[in-house]
Amino acid sequence: MLHRVGDGAAMPSAELPEQVADGDWVWLDLLVETDADVDELHEVARELQLDGLAVRDAATDDDLPKIDDFGHHLLVVLHGLRSDRIATYELDCFVTDRHLVTVRREHSPSVEALWERLPERPELCVGGPDLLLVRLADVLTRRFVSVLDAFDASLDELTAMALAADSQVVADVVAVRSELATVRQAIQPQREVIDVLRHSTSPLVTDAGRRRFSDVFDVASRVGQGLDAARTALAETLGVYEGAEARVTGTATRVLTIYAAIMLPLSLIAGFFGMNNQDLPLVDKSWGWIAVTAAMAFVAVVSLGIFVAAGWIHRPSGRQAGATLGRGLAEAARTPVQLVEAVYEISTMPLRVTARRALGIRRDDDDG
Repeated sequence: MLHRVGDGAAMPSAELPEQVADGDWVWLDLLVETDADVDELHEVARELQLDGLAVRDAATDDDLPKIDDFGHHLLVVLHGLRSDRIATYELDCFVTDRHLVTVRREHSPSVEALWERLPERPELCVGGPDLLLVRLADVLTRRFVSVLDAFDASLDELTAMALAADSQVVADVVAVRSELATVRQAIQPQREVIDVLRHSTSPLVTDAGRRRFSDVFDVASRVGQGLDAARTALAETLGVYEGAEARVTGTATRVLTIYAAIMLPLSLIAGFFGMNNQDLPLVDKSWGWIAVTAAMAFVAVVSLGIFVAAGWIHRPSGRQAGATLGRGLAEAARTPVQLVEAVYEISTMPLRVTARRALGIRRDDDDG
């Protein structure tokens, strides 16, 4: 428990004081993990005359960000970003004229960072519980900016994978979109809660508090707009991948088409002279096979020249002709195998592992 006295720094306090003088406030942070913690929460609620149903919900239920005005106290439900993965947790804040009671059911890097710095930085102790709530909401909301920073850092990699038609990008985009949706689900109602607080007429929120909530609202709005832009960027990345994949597939198809078009007349000639008929021309000549082979070579060269003239393939030099055709056929032969592997990888890949690789968030020591 932290107890702020006068204009001095916040000091640890062993128990909730019976009376709080003017200008003083008390911040009580409760981590509810056991039945004993729940009993302590209800005892504090009775002393401060907090709404019983709201206290029970804070201890057991999961709520989206919201605000409830009970007259002599407010309930503000906020969400923060976890430090181990891209997920959110709930923080219930009860505000009276001299008390701020925060209730959480798990580790909160934002709460703990602010809790540790209040005794060291007297400027953070200026004002009442409403300004303390503003600082807490500011820390919670600014941590969501780290998601946008991580996304911006990974977007170039995703774009490069999409341009290379790497099938892995599909699973990465799906995983990142899922994580962004989790953050967006929390930040949108939280922005509305902060908007209500910056226009609140409750006597528990001072003019200074309303002005500071306006600043926090700007941060929340920027995060919301950034998440919308990130969703658009992911859709564009998928479009780039589909275009690159179509280009690769089209190149392979074109190589196979050229190969089949050249071989078709050669197969026709070979099939014609391969018939079991003694009256076929040139079959009784010792040089007949040479003439037929030369005709087949001539047809192949003419067909290849037609495709070069049409622009389907580039005109290679004599030294590179064999290598170019060989690479094209090898690529065409590998393409069906790559498609099969892509389908298998996408269907079996764990999305959470992919999300951590594509959108890894480093723990921020200062929780800013």
